[in-house]
Amino acid sequence: MSERPPATAPSASSRAERPDTPASAPPTDAAPATGAPAALDASASQQSPGGDAGQEGPPRRKIRAGRNLPAAIAVGVTLGAFILVPLLTWRAGFVIVICAAVAVGTFEVVRALRLAGFAPPLVPLVAGAIAMPVVAYAWGPAALVGALAVTVLVATAGRAAGRASGLAADLAATIFTAVYVGFLAGFAALLTAPSDGSARVIAFLATVVASDTGGYAAGVLSGGRHKLAPSVSPGKSWEGFAGSAVACMVVGGALLAWYLDGELWQGVLLGLAVVCTATVGDLGESLLKRDIGIKDMGNLLPGHGGIMDRLDSLLCTAPVAWMLISAFVPPS
Repeated sequence: MSERPPATAPSASSRAERPDTPASAPPTDAAPATGAPAALDASASQQSPGGDAGQEGPPRRKIRAGRNLPAAIAVGVTLGAFILVPLLTWRAGFVIVICAAVAVGTFEVVRALRLAGFAPPLVPLVAGAIAMPVVAYAWGPAALVGALAVTVLVATAGRAAGRASGLAADLAATIFTAVYVGFLAGFAALLTAPSDGSARVIAFLATVVASDTGGYAAGVLSGGRHKLAPSVSPGKSWEGFAGSAVACMVVGGALLAWYLDGELWQGVLLGLAVVCTATVGDLGESLLKRDIGIKDMGNLLPGHGGIMDRLDSLLCTAPVAWMLISAFVPPS
């Protein structure tokens, strides 16, 4: 995830008093970060190779990672263990991991929206976020849609019982939270349900990780000169996007062809779809954070931010991955 400079979150009144202020204006000191291109530091005057002081030399490029890389790697390895151990030993345990992640993620989203002046109800949204992956794993897509409907109805009733002012905006925030976190996570549970669910989830997760890793490596190595969306995420570049695309196609093609008994071209198509959805998920959360005025959704994970700063790409990719993998390799 791309890091942002810290900013003071606006209150509801302050947001209302500055309608002409563009929410997406990038801070001037934004730093590059995870999966994003590195910055270029060039000194205006340097010593010559011979060491003559005062003589101008060619500018040197300095590559910076933009985050606490050792902490990020350690947290990533730990998260990988929490995911892979239950996934490869007891698939229902992986659904429990999903539930824990979306419960924390829903809390982070609700807290962020409250900083922006909205008031979505926390308890029914967290309860619904936990219920949606469970019913999806146990009873399939129809149950997932039903759980979303119940969550929205209960949360709407809870909010409607409160103050009348701002009701429409709060209901929109409530629906957004329920769909964004719990409902999209339900598709990861749907991937887990078939007898070869572990392989399907690994193909989904590995391709998303390839997008993040490939983009980070390509951005750092190339310097990331051509910005992808500078007003939203100043650290992301077209060079990084190209690296993500190549990595996704390679990993997706390999896993679908040799791990799921699909075709190579199907895995390449999966990789192309994943790089698009993962990028949209990343930029979408960056835009949300920029509008609210926060750097990260939380600080639970050193070097990564909050849970939602890790889930954004996964959540947007889960329904597309479920649809494509199910179409290419129908569950037995």
